Amino acid sequence: MNLQACETRSLARSPLVYNLSILVPHTPMPWKGVSKEMATQRRVVKFTYEDYKHTPEDKRYDLIDGDLIMVPAPRTAHQVTSLEIEFLLITFVKENDSGNVFHAPYDVVLSDTDVVQPDILFVSNERSNIITEDNIRGAPDLVIEILSPSTAQRDRTLKRTLYARHGVREYWLADTDAKNVLVLTLEDGDYKVAGIYGEGQTVVSPMLQGFTLEIDRIF
Repeated sequence: MNLQACETRSLARSPLVYNLSILVPHTPMPWKGVSKEMATQRRVVKFTYEDYKHTPEDKRYDLIDGDLIMVPAPRTAHQVTSLEIEFLLITFVKENDSGNVFHAPYDVVLSDTDVVQPDILFVSNERSNIITEDNIRGAPDLVIEILSPSTAQRDRTLKRTLYARHGVREYWLADTDAKNVLVLTLEDGDYKVAGIYGEGQTVVSPMLQGFTLEIDRIF
């Protein structure tokens, strides 16, 4: 079976989104009596985690609802903020022996058609069973995404919906341009704003009791 990737652009100039088209070798398409649009729709199917595992190793992708989305390399500001947050989070988690911290690139498999690589994630000791030899199989307790121009819209919309649906208890969005952090907590299957923290303020995690971050240190 041959796999052909059809590249499309989203309306908001997001990274490339690939839809998988499967063609049976040497089988002509039944164009006669069938519109080209209908025939194309019949050939399009969703990517699965098995397909995702065969993507180039030197590229980073998210798989959301069967769409394979290439994620560009992060900017300098993204890296600085990510490293600062991760260092502080790891220090807190180790001192309190409360779980494990991971960072991208590392697969979080939420379903067969939803696989993401969050910038930073935390898994509590109580949920350590989702940590496997190859990846995370289930929802982390905390996910932190560092916003970039190419990923911000997706992090605020598609990923917010995805993380809520699969039960990520706390979701942070760190905006390197606005220099603020939005903290969301899961309530009744949807996220509620726990706080928006800007310059001069201190981020407080509702879930990780005692964990705080000074905004001026991470941006």
